Amino acid sequence: MKLVKVAASVINQTPFDWSGNHERIRSVLRNARQQNISVLCLPELAISGYGCEDAFYMPHLAARSWQMLSDLLPECKGLVVSLGLPFFHRGALFNAIAVVADGKIVAIVPKKLLAGDGVHYEPRWFKPWPSGVIETIEIGDDKVVVGDVYVNCGGIKIGFEICEEAWVANRPGATLARLGVDIMMNPSASHFAFGKRQIRERFVAEGSRAFNVAYLYANLLGNESGRIIFDGGAMIASEGKIVGRGPRFGYQDFITTIAVVDIDLNRMNRARSGSFQPLIGEETGHSVDIDFDWPEIDGPASSEAEFADGWELAAELKAEEFTRAVALGLFDFLRKSRLHGFTISISGGVDSAAVTALAAMSIKLADSQIGMSGVKERLGYIAKIHNCHSVSDVVRSLISCAYQSTNNSSDLTEDAAKSVSEALGVEFYDWTVDELTETYKSIVGRATSTEWDWKTHDTTLQNIQARARGPSIWMLANLKNHLLLATSNRSEAAVGYATMDGDTCGGLSPLAGIDKAYLRRWLVWLEKTGPSGLGPVPAMAKVNQIPPTAELRPAAMHQTDEADLMPYDVLDLIERAAIRDKKSPREVYSTVTGKFPGATSEQRKLWVKRFFMLWCRNQWKRERYAPGFHLDDESLDPKTWCRFPILSGGFLEELQQLDGVK
Repeated sequence: MKLVKVAASVINQTPFDWSGNHERIRSVLRNARQQNISVLCLPELAISGYGCEDAFYMPHLAARSWQMLSDLLPECKGLVVSLGLPFFHRGALFNAIAVVADGKIVAIVPKKLLAGDGVHYEPRWFKPWPSGVIETIEIGDDKVVVGDVYVNCGGIKIGFEICEEAWVANRPGATLARLGVDIMMNPSASHFAFGKRQIRERFVAEGSRAFNVAYLYANLLGNESGRIIFDGGAMIASEGKIVGRGPRFGYQDFITTIAVVDIDLNRMNRARSGSFQPLIGEETGHSVDIDFDWPEIDGPASSEAEFADGWELAAELKAEEFTRAVALGLFDFLRKSRLHGFTISISGGVDSAAVTALAAMSIKLADSQIGMSGVKERLGYIAKIHNCHSVSDVVRSLISCAYQSTNNSSDLTEDAAKSVSEALGVEFYDWTVDELTETYKSIVGRATSTEWDWKTHDTTLQNIQARARGPSIWMLANLKNHLLLATSNRSEAAVGYATMDGDTCGGLSPLAGIDKAYLRRWLVWLEKTGPSGLGPVPAMAKVNQIPPTAELRPAAMHQTDEADLMPYDVLDLIERAAIRDKKSPREVYSTVTGKFPGATSEQRKLWVKRFFMLWCRNQWKRERYAPGFHLDDESLDPKTWCRFPILSGGFLEELQQLDGVK
């Protein structure tokens, strides 16, 4: 029985934060040595940060990353470690892993299969390393192998699948297994998306079973560079079971997950497998052979691990994930931008109530994990929180909401806004913008000889109210040095049901990645259940009882969002079919007919036509929205996911063909 103590660490890194990134990796390495770990897997591009974008083209970035790697070598004594960095070689840049054993670089393993879909643009910056190719470079007086290699450390073979390489059919692990690899490391930068945890678990557990190896998966953690949230969630598998499982959405700088694996048992299972066919011959693979003194460990090996957090087994897992992903994204965005809090224009409706709740929970969840001292340390640049004695004090000192009424606002929404703000413990302001809207109407009316009336000027009169709220809420945010949070959701972005420079005001749009239909369900969950450890917010009942409305028309006109557009469930269905699934208007109509057979043919045609016309007309708005968080494959972000021409023919021919459909 050959037992080895292995670990995978998730780290919250930031592009170009050289000193911070160095210190966090150094802390991970020191912690590993203190716990007598032998093999440590760190995330992909952990040295530079994954989200450097076109700055990867800067020669300085690769050079500075290599300098940091060199500086960290003394901290790697007694360890076999994977350290990810951009690597410049033969005039090209590679996404690579430096394999360090006992403080010495023993190999550079560049990534062979790059992630180039969705939010990932690796082929823009990096070149894929060709399979089977190896070269040698000189580092000082030493020669180091670069290429498609595995490392034989004192008789234990260690191979690599770098992030994307484990997600594809032709996994490198299959070949490495036939070469007799004992431990597989997967350094990853795998962004959060709903349901993705289960997929990762499958390829980690299945990799350990099919390849008969100990499999180590390490991910990045937190909001690294703005849009993408990394959920962490390190895993270690052996014999087809997850034997080490780290928490997700942590607020710590790093989290290390440890397990003891039985190398001999995996070898025996491989030998017993009738399907295993070893690759024999020097031409079949290249190993880097080094001496390494493996410490003796008394048994037993780690058994199957439970979830680190109980909420992972919650019936409403998506609600928990949404809450924790966006809350962590907000907390990291705040501290990395070094702003002093959040400001929200709260209307009493679903969107602004959700944004306010998520902002408050970003602080409360941080407190639940790292304590008040940890919150103060991470937000230490904000002087006023050092006098706070409780998480409630911090929430109130960091989050401000303003209800900005007009003559068309109702007592119901004002009461809802105030009640939610009080329940969440945020600072609440209440003022009117009627005088501003009347001033604008007077200025433009006199200049153009316009007599304003709702029948003729509906859109203009609605928009000026929303825009009149912009300067004052920006002023409040500037006064407090806050990050202004926009409140538009994905459904509204799809059809442009938002006023530019009105409800789109903000530096960050936390709801841009989620649809209105789900938001409404999530707020009911928040009212009645709430996230594990925090509990419900009963005051949300006042928001949930009000039909979504912009309240920009006079009350007598009974304005609601769904009357202006269509039922949100229908809008969500059409958006997914048309944008995510790329269906034509005729195919979307068939989808709507199948899901909503009770609607008339003319009603279904109206919904489909309205969506496509508004979608095409409002691409320019989506181009201008504040950055949002990526949550699933239904994102409409034109910069990272869903590209569409600003000008187009608007599906005119396809929509006309619907007229002949029954």
